[in-house]
Amino acid sequence: MGTPLSRTVAEGSAFMNLIDGQSVDSLSGERIDVASPSDGKVFSSIPASNAADVDRAVKSAHKAFEEGPWSRMPAVERGRCLTRLFHLVEKHGDELAALESRDTGKPARQGKADVTATMRYYEFYGGAGDKIHGDTIPFLEGYTALTLREPHGVVAGIIPWNYPMQIMARVAGAALAMGNTLVVKPAEDASLSAIRIAQLALEAGVPEGVFNVITGYGRDAGAALSSHPLVDYVTFTGSTATGTAIQQAAAINNRGVTMELGGKSAQIVFADADLDAAIPVLVNAIIQNAGQTCSAGSRVLLEKPIYEKVATALAERFSKLVAGPHDADLDLGPLINKTQRDRVAGMIAAAKAAGVSVLAEGSVHPDAPSGGYYQAPVLFGSVDPNAVIAQEEVFGPVLTLFAFEGEDEAVRLANGTDFGLVAGIWTRDGARQHRIAKRVRAGQIFVNGYGAGGGIELPFGGFKKSGHGREKGFEALYDMSATKTIVFNHG
Repeated sequence: MGTPLSRTVAEGSAFMNLIDGQSVDSLSGERIDVASPSDGKVFSSIPASNAADVDRAVKSAHKAFEEGPWSRMPAVERGRCLTRLFHLVEKHGDELAALESRDTGKPARQGKADVTATMRYYEFYGGAGDKIHGDTIPFLEGYTALTLREPHGVVAGIIPWNYPMQIMARVAGAALAMGNTLVVKPAEDASLSAIRIAQLALEAGVPEGVFNVITGYGRDAGAALSSHPLVDYVTFTGSTATGTAIQQAAAINNRGVTMELGGKSAQIVFADADLDAAIPVLVNAIIQNAGQTCSAGSRVLLEKPIYEKVATALAERFSKLVAGPHDADLDLGPLINKTQRDRVAGMIAAAKAAGVSVLAEGSVHPDAPSGGYYQAPVLFGSVDPNAVIAQEEVFGPVLTLFAFEGEDEAVRLANGTDFGLVAGIWTRDGARQHRIAKRVRAGQIFVNGYGAGGGIELPFGGFKKSGHGREKGFEALYDMSATKTIVFNHG
């Protein structure tokens, strides 16, 4: 479809919204500069869409749902479109990985991993949409009762900047598979892969108006989208505060929402754990994407007999971690922007000033561009569970260690925040694995591991302030559809 984006980006060309199958600028003509987090330099631009652009996109999606073939198309045919999109993402994988890495600052290898996960979403949902069935319900004599699963209509997907390609895929894959039409508003800090993949969806045969992407600031485009009266369902991934605002906006129209919000996820390590297996995972779970991951394992709970041993091993690894530009492919890249870098640095400085013990710090590569938004990893030890650094989501490469004695204290610490997204349990004791997994309040529990390469098939979502609703797997298809009950009185 025209000039490859890898070349377009190099030339500094602008990106456009995709509305009703057409690449269009914002109606105002206003634009937002796109800068690489690795050096702070502007290399492209995107439309600064406002309520008028949102209205145009939503009306396009509404018309495509009401009048177009997509919602009435056999589910297997929709699935074939998504499967073709999977193959196109695979074909353009190097281009997309380079684009995502430059736009977000994540190391090149992680950009490639994100492409692999993105492909898998479209592959999975390409084969899943025709597997969701209604039921027949035993009822009164002379009646037959049944249920159907039907699409909501227009789904608004408000996408964050940390994993834009992956998270758009998990929203779009499930929403489109069930016959919805879609308006995606990616974060203004990372919109490029969303635009490109929506273009590829057209090439895959998704009809015009079904898959729309508009860019802009949350206060303008995001707010208008979440409150638009023709939007039938809203899904959002991001901060708790923004999620609350979006739910309030959607409530004006009594629309349903799926919210995947923050996390302060704990990994519980018992004395009988395989430490050789656990320690590398404990490190990777916090430095992946420079800690800018809702499910990051940001708290490590260590049983007292092994606390010093594991803390020493983690400190040794942290001291060797190096942050640098995305194309250097080091341990971690920069944070997404100056605001985020300053916020994380401020939380680290406040913890130090409060007397929290620093066990180790990594470094920023000496050749890293001075304009980049870098933060060296920090390991805090013997942290007070009530400290700010122990309770609030940092969203940066900051790991906190806690000591516990016995299962009850481990569970109390694990559940001792406002969040409940993911948890890890490290123990060889099978009975303990089951006991702890049932007691910890988190939407996903990993035993003797953490994360699952995207975990496309695994329902994902949180308890408490981590949100509600579920994405990924078959569960997402239920969120992206509604039950209709039909009762026949045939005597």
